[in-house]
Amino acid sequence: MSPGTSLGPIFDYWQDAWQRSVLFLDVLRERGNTTLAHNARPAPNVLGFEAELVMDGRFLSRPVNYALVRIVPRETDKPDPKKRPFIVVDPRAGHGPGIGGMKQESEIGVALAAGHPCYFIGFLPTPMPGQTVEDVCIAEVAFVAEVAARHPEAEGKPAIIANCQAGWQIMMMAAIRPELAGPIMLAGSPLSYWAGVRGKNPLRYLGGILGGTWLTALAGDFGNGIFDGAHLIANFESLNPANTYWGKPYNVYSKVDTEAARFLDFETWWGSPVLLNAEEMRWIADNLFVGNRLASGEIRTRAGLRIDLRNVQSPIIVFCSWGDNITPPQQALGWITDLYESEDEIAANGQTIVYTMHETIGHLGIFVSGKVASKEHGEFTAAMDMIDLMPPGLYEAVITEVDEDTANPDLINGRYLFRLEARTLDDIRVLGANSVEDDLRFATVARVSEVTQGLYRTLLAPAIRPLVTEPLAEMLRRLHPNRVRFAMFSDQNPMMQPVKAIAETVRATRSPVAADNPLLGFEKAMSASITNALEVWGNFRDTMIEAAFLGIYGAPLLQAMVGLGPQGTEARRRIERDLAREATAAKLRAELERRFDQGGSAEALARALIYIRLPERGVDERGFAVLKAIRAARPAEKRLSMAELKILFREQYLLVRLDEARAVAAIPDLLPADPGERRTILEALRRVLAGPGALSEECKQRLRKIEALFAAAPVRPSDAEVAHA
Repeated sequence: MSPGTSLGPIFDYWQDAWQRSVLFLDVLRERGNTTLAHNARPAPNVLGFEAELVMDGRFLSRPVNYALVRIVPRETDKPDPKKRPFIVVDPRAGHGPGIGGMKQESEIGVALAAGHPCYFIGFLPTPMPGQTVEDVCIAEVAFVAEVAARHPEAEGKPAIIANCQAGWQIMMMAAIRPELAGPIMLAGSPLSYWAGVRGKNPLRYLGGILGGTWLTALAGDFGNGIFDGAHLIANFESLNPANTYWGKPYNVYSKVDTEAARFLDFETWWGSPVLLNAEEMRWIADNLFVGNRLASGEIRTRAGLRIDLRNVQSPIIVFCSWGDNITPPQQALGWITDLYESEDEIAANGQTIVYTMHETIGHLGIFVSGKVASKEHGEFTAAMDMIDLMPPGLYEAVITEVDEDTANPDLINGRYLFRLEARTLDDIRVLGANSVEDDLRFATVARVSEVTQGLYRTLLAPAIRPLVTEPLAEMLRRLHPNRVRFAMFSDQNPMMQPVKAIAETVRATRSPVAADNPLLGFEKAMSASITNALEVWGNFRDTMIEAAFLGIYGAPLLQAMVGLGPQGTEARRRIERDLAREATAAKLRAELERRFDQGGSAEALARALIYIRLPERGVDERGFAVLKAIRAARPAEKRLSMAELKILFREQYLLVRLDEARAVAAIPDLLPADPGERRTILEALRRVLAGPGALSEECKQRLRKIEALFAAAPVRPSDAEVAHA
């Protein structure tokens, strides 16, 4: 029949359904062939950018399968040697590397477009023998140090974007060597593994339902010392059976004329599982997923150094989403309330923490969505210097679209206004947290896991390990369903070889059905019913898992058997006191007491700015843009570096916070003798304050007070007079 022939809606529909079926089968064939070819490469990745090797972790003193590469700028990019470099770190959580730069609109893409030198930390599919999590952290120390050394002119330390699993790994690295990194952005990264709310987040119950981590050890033994990342991918897919078993394939089938390219790009990454050493995976499962020992400071290096997240000196940016069922906001942010009792403790510790929560985007969308890249990642990239200068404390990043009522739009970078608003720990707690009883349940799982691990190592492991050879382990990996489903539709399967020719014929005679065809409407209705049924089944399964978890691990007898008391006080593990830290804090306070009247014009301007803006509990990019312009207008030899500005603003904030009245009263002592210079400083202050628009009434009153202090400033002796004296 010719493409235009029609024998009624029924024929039109069945012709279209047949053609879509053939084309869908051909897409699966292409997927299988592409994935097999991709995995056969020596260093498979899905980066959409040209890269050159900088450091190969296989040749470090403790070899790892990680590498640092430099992203080659595109023709349209204009790298600025003065701008801080960016390092994107991909998660080694089952999949291969490159997801942070798979598209041109990506974390890497927006950093390049903004003129930043860009680097990427990826990994090979097979780990080095004996490689550990700590070895990877030490390698990342070397990588970050190398990037910093390659950019001595940059006005800021390297900014790091760490996706998912890479987030906790980079935080461990920064806790070990806190002086290396600039701002650290954690994109969809879990740090508080027990956190969540009932009725959601079923993945956190997995360790308890499986009886601890002994199955992780068993999988490693069946892999002959290697843990297959395909198991982790299967766990992710099980979270949403409606999408895994129907939604995703039906979306391709129903839109096969337009959806194939996007599907194939994503599946190349999704279908490329990598391997971990069994010891690496056991450490992760025991210490993080089940043990939850990171935020409580219970993890130590081989040398005995405690990994304390309070040691991280870099600003920490947490990007999470309500649509993320792998790393929900509670797991991304719960570590803050694990470490601190109040936001004052955060400020006293000198830590700057910024967070933002997307309303709908899923886990992968946080670091692969083009829309997220152009908005959230683009705004954070542009605001990194501003965040680096922020005084210590807890802030939420609020990103809003610029409209006709927005003041001073010429000071805004792009379509969105970036603002940081001060928050309290209550703003984190209101997101949802475990009760004492639920924490006791998770602590019970951790104890049970220790018991089952010990039984497995004693009774089963000695019998299993001698039976598993490398050929058997490799065969088991090849037979994993997440690999078989790709290979079975490739040209390796003789039954698939005719599909290509048939598909070419179908494309030549393609006749899509009309959108208003009643049978097409019936098909979509049936698809919606199948999706709904799978969602109901998935929700029912999750409800049963949660009920079983709460019942089993809430049993007082089981809790008593593993040594936990009825009050559950052992479950509420708080990080230990750090006497050295407390001594340092006391020393800093003593030094601050002597610095109220020390400094000059820069200190006066910063202190006045902080004092006036304090009631508004927030800043936005417009004021920072004015501040940058004022700094750029100064002669190079008199211009403070960004590092010096950061120290300056941090110290002045701490002084205002320590004793506001005393800090303000001392401002006249910091001002120059020349009235003209004082007027210049005051005018600069007004310009910065005017950037975000009109001041509140309280801020206006504070400005009037500062203006009076400037007018009444005592005449200070000049530098020449001081030197002569």
